[in-house]
Amino acid sequence: ISAEEGTTGVYHCHDNGEMKIALTFDDGPHPILTPKILDILKRYQIKATFFVVGENVGHYPDVTQRILNEGHEIGNHTHTHDKIDLTEIERCEKAIYELTDYQPKLFRPPEGFLNGTVKSMSATLGYNIILWNIDTRDWDHTPPETICKNVTEHISAGSIILMHDYISYNS
Repeated sequence: ISAEEGTTGVYHCHDNGEMKIALTFDDGPHPILTPKILDILKRYQIKATFFVVGENVGHYPDVTQRILNEGHEIGNHTHTHDKIDLTEIERCEKAIYELTDYQPKLFRPPEGFLNGTVKSMSATLGYNIILWNIDTRDWDHTPPETICKNVTEHISAGSIILMHDYISYNS
C-alpha cells in the first residue's frame, strides 16, 4: 500500500486496473511469527504492510527494523490497541520514528473502528486510513483451507487483505 504525498482518505480497496493486491498484517511485531512471515515474503519477493502496535515496537525493535530493512511498509495501529485517541496514535508514531527514523503515513484503527473523530484525527496527523475488503479471520483461528477459499473467492484487483502477525493463542 502506498499513499500519495499530501492526501488523506479512507481505503477499503484500491482498484488499480491490474491484479495487484495488498497483504496487510496487524498487531505486531511478534518475536516469532513476524520473522516467519518475513521469511516467506522474502522467498516469494512479496512486499506487505505491517500495521504495528507501539508497545510491540518497543518490545521487539529488531523485528520492527527488519520489516523496514526488507522494504515493507509500516503503518500505525495505535500504541496499546486498547483505544483510539490522539495520544495513542501519536505515541505509536513516536515509537516507530524514534527507533527507525521512519514517519508512517498509514493508519489502521484497531478492529476497523471508524467514525468522524477517527477520520478527523487521522487527517490532522496526515494519515490515510487503510481498512480492508477481505478479512481472513485468522484471529479467530480459522483453518488455512477456509482462509484460502475465502480469499480466492473474493479477491479482485486492488483488494486489501487483513491478516495478523500477533495472535493470542489463549483465546
